[in-house]
Amino acid sequence: MTESRWLDAQERRAWLALLSVTTLLPAALDAHLTQLNKLSLFDYNVLAMLSEAEGRMLPMKELASRTSASLSRLSHVVTKLQARGWIDRRPSPDDARVTTAHLTDAGWETIVDLAPEHVGRVRQLVFDALGAEDVARLADIGEKVVGRLQPESWIFRDPSREGLLGPAHDGEVAP
Repeated sequence: MTESRWLDAQERRAWLALLSVTTLLPAALDAHLTQLNKLSLFDYNVLAMLSEAEGRMLPMKELASRTSASLSRLSHVVTKLQARGWIDRRPSPDDARVTTAHLTDAGWETIVDLAPEHVGRVRQLVFDALGAEDVARLADIGEKVVGRLQPESWIFRDPSREGLLGPAHDGEVAP
């Protein structure tokens, strides 16, 4: 049996901080979005990923990858968002065997309306506590960890690599 390599004090401190952030931050953002529009953080992320995609559409498999969801979970959420009139499902124009999710005009309006509030909350909870060097280090660290977890992650194909464009695509960086 191999001997465990335990965390030293600094590693333990970093791990507990990361674990707390990955637990507390999504819960806080989820609660805020639910309060604003009865929309979960996951629902918002689905709409946001579609708002940033060319033609406001993505194959369901790619949308699942971008939202870190199983196809089953994504399908359930897309069905719910379809009922609200925010997403349509259609066969891919390139391959009828592939189903694509399309952001409707109503879905676009929803994400455009919610994005400023959501970005404000992200800024308040995360970025207002950090300096420019902290933000650069956070991006580097996050990408290193994602590279270990999912080396083929879509974030490494993101042309901006400095953040995600908001729904207006006006050059502002937004989550």
